[in-house]
Amino acid sequence: MTTTTMAKKVDAADIPWWTPGDWNAFFGFGTNILVNVLVLTGLLRFVLKLPDPIIFGRILPAVGLMLFLSTVYYAWLARKLAVRTGRTDVCALPSGISVPHMFVVVFVVMLPILIKTGDPLEAWGAGLTWVFIQSFVLMIGGFVAPVIRRITPRAALLGSLAGISLTFISLSPGAQIFMTPLIGVTCMAVILASWLGGYRYPGGIPGGLMAIIVGAGIAWGAKILGFDIGGIGPEKVSGSLADFGFHVPLPAIDHIFSGFKYIAIILVTAIPFGIYDLVEAMDNVESAEAAGDHFPTTRVLTADGIISLIGCVMGNPFINAVYIGHPGWKAMGGRMGYSAATGVLMLVLTWFGVIGLMMAIIPAVALLPILLYIGMLIGAQAFQESPHKHAPAVVLAIVPTIASWGFTQINNALGAAGTNAEKVGLDALGNNGVLYHGLQLLGSGATLAGIILGSIAVMIIDNKLMKAAAFAATGGVLTFFGLIHSEGIGVGKTPGVAAAYLVVAAFLALCSLKRGMAEEELADEPMPHGVPAE
Repeated sequence: MTTTTMAKKVDAADIPWWTPGDWNAFFGFGTNILVNVLVLTGLLRFVLKLPDPIIFGRILPAVGLMLFLSTVYYAWLARKLAVRTGRTDVCALPSGISVPHMFVVVFVVMLPILIKTGDPLEAWGAGLTWVFIQSFVLMIGGFVAPVIRRITPRAALLGSLAGISLTFISLSPGAQIFMTPLIGVTCMAVILASWLGGYRYPGGIPGGLMAIIVGAGIAWGAKILGFDIGGIGPEKVSGSLADFGFHVPLPAIDHIFSGFKYIAIILVTAIPFGIYDLVEAMDNVESAEAAGDHFPTTRVLTADGIISLIGCVMGNPFINAVYIGHPGWKAMGGRMGYSAATGVLMLVLTWFGVIGLMMAIIPAVALLPILLYIGMLIGAQAFQESPHKHAPAVVLAIVPTIASWGFTQINNALGAAGTNAEKVGLDALGNNGVLYHGLQLLGSGATLAGIILGSIAVMIIDNKLMKAAAFAATGGVLTFFGLIHSEGIGVGKTPGVAAAYLVVAAFLALCSLKRGMAEEELADEPMPHGVPAE
């Protein structure tokens, strides 16, 4: 029996905006959102090196506005459902910054632009353009999502995302954790014990918050004893007070359009991850319906697109999304108040510059295990949520991103040495086992390339050779126009790779036709005498 049939119907005036259970959900969900915003701030400061006035005066106020609009909207949508059904147990959909895409836009879109130009503001503009395109994919995708979901194998979508999680999301935090092990490794254990082992900390403190408390305690304790192991101190706290003040988001339309010069890099990730957003949003809405609350999928996707677009126009380079976990917040007693209250809290914290003070108190390395955990979770999801027989396809979908990461590391190392691959020579690199050109071809447009390769493998595993041929032909077309296996969009930039895809398509189609003919011949053979037909 579902929650809907058990709930007692009441008048609209008797449906409360706040219930005692909303307190539990508010502290849990509010902490979750706060940790995400702290991680986001760390990425902006320490990975992208954006100036503090841009982070605390422009981006975070826009993030707060987006979170406020999103959480209040879903509280209103839950209220509307409660009034229509006469129920008091309706729980709002949890929503906030899309965590996987937070890392994708930083490490796959904005960081390469930063490395290429050396200008953090250029990277910010590219991130805004990415969200601008993603917003329209979400709005339009609400009407085509079922078709996309039907034709694209889940193993290919999740495998491509897993590649990013293992490389650009996990490896750098993992290395930094072991560079400051007293804080990093300890906080990692705190998080794993809670989020993987289910251990409950005193007072019901969430694992992410406990890791931050423990990390800050170690860093400040060491500081008192004369050891600087966390990069924090009184001078950082006093400096952060300069960010205090009332900051409202301002339009950033000029930065959005300035990012269109990097459309080649942006398109190869914005479209496939827009598709991923569609699939995940549909899954999360279905999860809420299983818990008794039916929300229209098209309205949810359209709202995410519109709210993300508003945030983008005001300077926020991160997408909004409905979160997984609705049944958990509902079971905790959350209804609609917890969602709206979280939005109000984040609006206050981001508009008044409180986040800067929190970042001065909390050592950055204490947040890194959260990034590593997210990478672990996304990587594991690709295998857990796909059929076991599709595991080889997941691995194949991961490979282009590994190549892209390796290619980036080589370029960074060469740049640090004051040289580049052309000066060193491809032959010299190859003679030392560095297949520079191969990594460049395999890793360019890695996200979309991983989806194509993974889809081909899934269809071969499922003996759907003609569909595999169709994906291979699609790979040939995408390569010919430079969307994959090429450093930039253009016609015929890597004709050899495009031709290879088309040869594979022809081969798979021929195999499919021959198999069909063989099956027809087998079906036409007469049955041996005395053997009954099935």
